[in-house]
Amino acid sequence: MKQGKLIIFSAPSGSGKTTLVHHLLNHPELKLSFSVSATSRDKRPNEQHGVDYYFISPEEFKQKIKDDAFVEWEEVYKDNYYGTLKSEVERLLNEGKNVIFDIDVKGGLNIKKQFPDNSLAVFVQPPSVDELKKRLKNRKTETEEKIKMRLAKAKEELEYSKDFDVIIVNDDLEKAKKEVHQLVKEFVEK
Repeated sequence: MKQGKLIIFSAPSGSGKTTLVHHLLNHPELKLSFSVSATSRDKRPNEQHGVDYYFISPEEFKQKIKDDAFVEWEEVYKDNYYGTLKSEVERLLNEGKNVIFDIDVKGGLNIKKQFPDNSLAVFVQPPSVDELKKRLKNRKTETEEKIKMRLAKAKEELEYSKDFDVIIVNDDLEKAKKEVHQLVKEFVEK
């Protein structure tokens, strides 16, 4: 059986990467399975443990770091950890799946470094920082202060786009959906 592929989607918050990942997961022929990340941040009202994230305490997260349980991890904001559990990736690959990640920029590049031959790193870029700000405000999930933090981080993350295999500019969602589907289809069939 051929080794599964890893498809990494990274982008500043509000770029539309999660929407594109969900679009791809609706195509069974791609044999994709979502890598559920672990986080120490609080669960949002619409999120489910084990579906959106594995929600664990900061203490438990730090212990897993010591135990080398992560493929990658990052302290994205103070005491807000995100990471990819080795056990999650191994489980999905053992099931014969291609693993798709919706992950922060540094985490995405760390995975790409560890699996250079069977991973595709896609950077989803917003049309502009202004558009990103508008999208974050329209979500109505965060305070003005959080939005400012996310925008500052976005500017930093945009600097890393050149290190990804492909950049998709999400200025037209339908066009972006077609682009990522074609891209991933060609990659998993290689």
